[in-house]
Amino acid sequence: MPTTDPNVIELEKELGRAEPPTPEGEDKNPSRWADPWVRRLAVAAGAILVIAVVALLAYYHNRVSTDDAEVDGHIVPIASKISGTVAEVLIHDNETVKAGQVLVRIDPRDYQARVDQAKAAFLLAQARARGAEVGVPLTKETTDSTTSGADAQLAAAQANYDKSKFSFERDSTAELAFARDNVAAQQANNDRAQADLARMKPLVEKGEISQQQYDAYVAAARVADSQLSAAKEKLSSAEKGAEIAQESMLAAKAQVAQARAMVEQSMANHKQVTIHEADHDSANAAVAAAQADLEAAELQLSYATIVAPSDGVVTRKSVEAGQIIQPGQGLFTLIPLNDVWVTADFKETQLAKVRPGQKAEIDVDMYGKTIDGYVDSIAGATGSRLSLLPPENATGNYVKVVQRIPVKILLDPNSADKAILRPGMNVEATIITK
Repeated sequence: MPTTDPNVIELEKELGRAEPPTPEGEDKNPSRWADPWVRRLAVAAGAILVIAVVALLAYYHNRVSTDDAEVDGHIVPIASKISGTVAEVLIHDNETVKAGQVLVRIDPRDYQARVDQAKAAFLLAQARARGAEVGVPLTKETTDSTTSGADAQLAAAQANYDKSKFSFERDSTAELAFARDNVAAQQANNDRAQADLARMKPLVEKGEISQQQYDAYVAAARVADSQLSAAKEKLSSAEKGAEIAQESMLAAKAQVAQARAMVEQSMANHKQVTIHEADHDSANAAVAAAQADLEAAELQLSYATIVAPSDGVVTRKSVEAGQIIQPGQGLFTLIPLNDVWVTADFKETQLAKVRPGQKAEIDVDMYGKTIDGYVDSIAGATGSRLSLLPPENATGNYVKVVQRIPVKILLDPNSADKAILRPGMNVEATIITK
């Protein structure tokens, strides 16, 4: 039982062993909650913890993340389009090149010879085409001139024939009939004169008429005989004239036929114009074919110089100077590092609120940096369905497994300059859904 003596208590206080008196039934060591500062600190800490939990819940509520993501890009295999001997290699493995930069040269002499040969064939085809082009109007003008001359000759021959025919008809009808009638008339006159002379001869012998009268009958008989001879000569001449007119008519007719044949021949020569036009078209087609051959040869020659199709890094170089290569043989691979993206495989349960255009963050382990980006598109099928051997679930041993769907994330150009991303790098992708 503790002492109550004041002197003892004072002595114990001095010695540091004194204990303050406690009321009856009260705890000797009181609780810390009795201190108001402790209570205030506890309330503040609880409030901070609640705020932190609410903030974290709000932060991660609109974010989906996956570490099953990698950097993708264009892998451009560079191969030769022609066969030949490598004359020069101007690159090294893992070297950065620019678009249009010459990388490899193949010996171009064989292809240059083909270009020269094709160029000569092209020039020859052009010359033939020009000759054919000149021949078309020349043939047309010649045939037109021949046709005009033949038409003129036909017209002249036809006019000559008509004239000869008219002369023949005239000589063989009117003049010949007149000559015949004249012969008949003179024959009658001659017969009468001769009869009169025959009757007068006995009379003159008997002296019944004078000698002068008889001489008159003799003269009349001679005149009638002469007129009959002249009429006969005219008839013979008319008959010969008719024959000559007939021959002239036949000759003119032959000339008409000959002129008509020349016209027909000139008309047939017009087909030569069509033939020359066809030759001209054929020559133009030959020019086009020769030009195509020349362009093909020049294209083959251009393949002897291999240039970079875009900016990138050369890798897996397998070509050396002096090597004989074949068309399609791979020489190296070009990787454009300025055109890469991220393919993130999210679980199907994470994509309910994911839409194209949403902001994304890419955590790169290599640099320890975060690169901004945005969702470009979501694949149309799961990764397992797009694999080489998709799973077959119709065997009865189906087990439901959460599938992953690839999401393509493009990098923000301003943020992508912070780090160089190479295809195949593993990254962590986070999509902010709101």
